[in-house]
Amino acid sequence: MASNIRAIKQVLDQYLGKTLKVTAELGRNRVRESNGVLCETYPSVFIIELGNESSIDRISYSYTDILTKEIVLSYEDEELSF
Repeated sequence: MASNIRAIKQVLDQYLGKTLKVTAELGRNRVRESNGVLCETYPSVFIIELGNESSIDRISYSYTDILTKEIVLSYEDEELSF
């Protein structure tokens, strides 16, 4: 189980170009679920492209979002363990 940012980045590097499900806590019992492609990883953030028929949106998340459990990533219906 990865407990630091560098280890989380190394795990996510294995999923570059793959479709992930992102479940984000928005506060006050609100949750946003979306599917997107992990397109880039940087030392402190990673970027997921959310594709719709009309447009492509990019959302960046910090690795600390994973550590604080503000977002949960899943691949093929299996939650990624960090």
